[in-house]
Amino acid sequence: MDKQLFQQICDEIIGQRQETNGIGTLSEKTIHSVLKHYYSPDQSYHEIKVGGFVADIFTGNEIIEIQTRNFDKLRRKLTAFLEISPVTIVYPIPKHKWLRWINPQTGEISPPRKSPKTGTPYSIFPELYKIKNYLVNPNLSLRIVLLNLEEYRYLDGWSHDKKRGSTRFDGIPTELVEEVSIMSLEDYKLLIPELLEAKFTTRDFKRASGLPLHASQTALNILYFVGAVDRVGKKGNAYIYSRV
Repeated sequence: MDKQLFQQICDEIIGQRQETNGIGTLSEKTIHSVLKHYYSPDQSYHEIKVGGFVADIFTGNEIIEIQTRNFDKLRRKLTAFLEISPVTIVYPIPKHKWLRWINPQTGEISPPRKSPKTGTPYSIFPELYKIKNYLVNPNLSLRIVLLNLEEYRYLDGWSHDKKRGSTRFDGIPTELVEEVSIMSLEDYKLLIPELLEAKFTTRDFKRASGLPLHASQTALNILYFVGAVDRVGKKGNAYIYSRV
């Protein structure tokens, strides 16, 4: 992890966008652009056609795909890419987020206000479920990137204050906080909360991870599938799990 390089790239990308069309107005959003340049400063590796699809980065030895959501859209790409090269999926998660609201009529932007939500690496599980069958492919790696950022949203929602149901405009990264690399099935153990006891249920996982119950069920489904946890009994209708 190179925080200095990340900050340098943030300054360059954001500066360029402010000088041209403005932050986030280009088809490629700011977080995606920053991460692409961070993981490959050499732009000759960007947007390369591989196996009938365009890879965000292809170095000749590795494909890197940056995906902020909708992992289901990666399936066809992964089917093609994994036969050709090792693939790393980069998934950014906001650690701390400051919201800024844009008045769509006047263009006025509110001062930043910190969101009470805190992101964790466990947030990736609902997305991983969408590509579950690919996770055991030895050519596939994951890199979870925790970022601090400012999120710009239009005041165009359906609620009285226009915030609920509002449209996200762009996210501007301000700091690289942490990177978690899943390079092998063994590394999925990094996504098991340390606070858990030797044996635990889905509700225990929920408390330790901070995920909602349904997302915790999904997390343990994935961890069981990749062999990071085992089912060692039942408590009523609930499975009891242990680390492998």
